[in-house]
Amino acid sequence: MRLKFLPLAILLAVSLPIAPAYAHHGWSWTETGFFRLEGIIKSIYVGNPHVTMDVDVEGTTWRVELAPLAPTNAAGFTEASAAIGDEVTAIGNRSADHGESRMKAVRIIVNGRTYDVYPDRAKAIEGV
Repeated sequence: MRLKFLPLAILLAVSLPIAPAYAHHGWSWTETGFFRLEGIIKSIYVGNPHVTMDVDVEGTTWRVELAPLAPTNAAGFTEASAAIGDEVTAIGNRSADHGESRMKAVRIIVNGRTYDVYPDRAKAIEGV
């Protein structure tokens, strides 16, 4: 009788730690239209699960999430690409919760260089 539930117990043990990560990923928390943000970099984190920047926009700190580390690096953006105090333009999708100063960037422009961290989505950016 106990062996009957063993496969279910194994499935639950493996899937439960993954559930929060699965919920974190995706675009469901963002608005559908592109959003443009310009400001000064206050902090940068280059690592997993996502590269992030805190950007000062007229006194408000925005959290700008980029892609995970590997795709962000593949786009050419590394720890040496930007520094605190640099001007940055981020284009992507704003949080659907307007009480939250947060966005997921598809493209960032820093020091005159453009990084398309989600290249398939960046193809849709025009005039933003």
